[in-house]
This record gives sequence, structure tokens and C-alpha cells, in this order.
Amino acid sequence: MIDLLVSTHTPALRSGQMVRTYGVARALAAARGGVSLLYVRFGAEEPDAAFRAIPGVELQEVIPTRGLRRMLAYGAARLRRIPPGFARGISAELAREAERLADVPQRGRVIADGPIAAAALAGLAGRRPVIYNAHNVESGFRGELGGDAEPSALRRFERALLARSHESWMVSHADIAAAQELCPQAHLRYVPNVVDVAAIRPVAPAVGERRAIFVASFRYEPNRNGLAFLLERVLPRVWAELPDAKLMLVGAGLDEAPSADPRVETAGFIDDLATAYARASCAVVPLLQGGGTPLKFVEALAYGVPVVATARAAAGLEVRDGENCLLAEDEEAFAAAIVAVMRDGAPEIARRGRVLAAERYSIEALAALIAA
Repeated sequence: MIDLLVSTHTPALRSGQMVRTYGVARALAAARGGVSLLYVRFGAEEPDAAFRAIPGVELQEVIPTRGLRRMLAYGAARLRRIPPGFARGISAELAREAERLADVPQRGRVIADGPIAAAALAGLAGRRPVIYNAHNVESGFRGELGGDAEPSALRRFERALLARSHESWMVSHADIAAAQELCPQAHLRYVPNVVDVAAIRPVAPAVGERRAIFVASFRYEPNRNGLAFLLERVLPRVWAELPDAKLMLVGAGLDEAPSADPRVETAGFIDDLATAYARASCAVVPLLQGGGTPLKFVEALAYGVPVVATARAAAGLEVRDGENCLLAEDEEAFAAAIVAVMRDGAPEIARRGRVLAAERYSIEALAALIAA
């Protein structure tokens, strides 16, 4: 039985969303011996090597229409009371191809990857079970960030997704509680974000260099706000204690350096993350908003680097302050944690963080969770 995973993005590792999709695809393939990944071309021209290399994967592309047909699809979605930001991603072609592939012999489960895919497969969900792979509790996450949807409309849309789905896969126990409150009749399963821990060789943190690393997509508003928190409220306190401390920013979305201070290093997008992590005393995850679980948090744990994070960033993870990471409630505590790690290191915290990542947030752990 080969499962069908339906996505509204070209499978390429260019965002946290697609890292979750990759983890789920890898786990499905491992659990069932293969997976069919149907996608609409969006975000990248073609799948990247990581997705192509998944054992047993079958990639099938749908090219969306443009012009009048696209406008008609958007209008039909809006008539179904789908909020504008989601309605713009609805592809009638994707829905039709998903319905066809759902009926092939030996088809296993059908999984809609994200809210747009789940909305597109509403018709299919009326005649066979469809699983909704959630990336966040959308009404809490997007409502906090603002957008073009009224909060009540967003809650109504998400409640309908949860009620219609045979099962919804949530990234954290906190998201399960929020989804249960929104839709008490929803069938929910804990399916955390994972990384390929087995492929990540842990590094030796560079304590003497006194460098913190922040790996993120800076096109994402919570990451930009987290960076502002670091630059404006945390680093001045760190520099008062350690004037030579540095912050290295790794990831796309910074068209220009966010600070003129040479101690703030802007590396941009790089392929060799291991080398970047090996130059760091610690990794920082300074999120003050956003939902789900930050994949870069899990990735840093896997690299064996001490992680300093806000409580908000850790809310969806089964981490413990002082055991496998360091958590801080405000800028003073955040700065103090960075200073402590830069001065003395935190090898046991780093080691236990790597163990936690392997046990809870690896491809293998996820495959066992969703095998049946």
C-alpha cells in the first residue's frame, strides 16, 4: 500500500514548511516502502536532489493554469468561504489529479500537506478518508501575525478542515490542545517536525571564538522580529560582558546587513551548515511569535551545539531548560545564557540535546509514529 502525499509546493528544501514535508515524505516511504508525492509547481521549477533521493519516492507534477481559469478557481474558492490567502493557492488541476491517483490499485492513505492542499481536496474527502498534515494551528499562528483574513473567518475555515479530515497530524502537543479547543470532534495525532539526524554529524562547539549562530529564513516575519530582539535588546547586554562576542546570521532574506557593527556577520544562504555550526559557541532561537516547532531548533540540537532559546520557541518541543537546552524568558536572561555558554561552554547540554533529537525528532522516530 503506497500512500499519496499531496502538496501545493514544488518539493525543494527552501523553507521550514518544505522541511516538514520532506520529513513526512521520508517517514511515509520508510514506513510503507514507498510514497507518491503529487505536487503543483510553485516556489521552484523542479524538485531538488533531497526529495529525488528518497527511497521509493514517485514524484508527479501538476502545472497550474494561468489567466481566466486561475481567476475562476480563485472565485470558486472564495465562494466556499476560503480566506483569500489560501484561495489564491487552490488548483483545480491538483484536485482532479489527486482524485485520480487516490483510486489507483494498492493506494494507501491520502495525505493533504498543509491547509491549501486540504481545502483543495475537500471533494475527495467527501467520499474517502483524507488526512490533513498541519504545519501550524493556522488561526492562532496567522492571526497573531496579521494578514488578509478576518480572525473569525480563519477560525471557521480551519475548523472545517479539522472536522472534515479523517485525521489531522499536528506538530506539537500544544497544537493538539489548540486544535481540540477549536474543533472538539477532530481526530488528532501527534506528528512532530523532524530532521535527518542520522545524516548530521555532531560538531565540536567553538567556545573560544565566542560566536552565536542564528540560522533562519529572514523572509519569515517571526524570524525578522527575533533578529530585532537580538540586535536591540540582547546583544548590547552580551557586549557589556563580552565585547568580542559575535553573532553569525545564516539564511536567505537579508538583502542588506541588518547592522553596521562588524561583530554581526551576515553569511546569507550557505550549503555547508556543518562548517557554520562548528564555528559557533552556541545556536540561538530568539522567537517571540509564530506557531508549530522551529525546525532550526531541532537541527541545532542534532548538530550537538548548545541552544539558547526563548520559551516561545521551545513551546512545541519536549525540551527541558538546563538539561538539553537553555531557555530564557526575557532579554536579560537570554543575554546571560549566551554569556555563560561563551565563557564556559555547555558540553553536557549539547550532548543531551543531540540524544533528544535522535530519540524524538528523527526520520526514524517519525516513521514509527505514522507506520499505521
